[in-house]
Amino acid sequence: MSSLTTISLSAGLLLTAASLTQAQPTASAKTQPAESATDAAAARVEALTRSMSQALQLTPAQTERVRAINTTAVRNVEAARRRYRDEPRELRGYVESISLARLDRLKEVLTPAQFARFQQKREEKMGIPKVGSNQGNPVPGLRGE
Repeated sequence: MSSLTTISLSAGLLLTAASLTQAQPTASAKTQPAESATDAAAARVEALTRSMSQALQLTPAQTERVRAINTTAVRNVEAARRRYRDEPRELRGYVESISLARLDRLKEVLTPAQFARFQQKREEKMGIPKVGSNQGNPVPGLRGE
């Protein structure tokens, strides 16, 4: 997979994670916005970690390390979204760097097989077509005539 695809997948995943961590304001959220955002972020980190733990069959030690990585990534994306709210290009750059850092840290924790499975699941979730999936199909207009 190309590094551009990896960056795009990572950025999309983290943007989705950050979007999901921002709860819609309610009467109680307006009085306690920081606590609400913190609770939402913690819930998102927990759901993401639980999903990864099950899908990748992580050991308890791996699960704790992945939870720490996810926590850092979600917090950093939230901070970047607040800081660069009105600067989407800057935000995109920061999210990409956060995503790449997260991937590097995950590579240190996961086995090669687990990381390959993680990448596969991310691609499926993001709807990325498989490279080479059209092999064997002739190019339109070039049917070996």
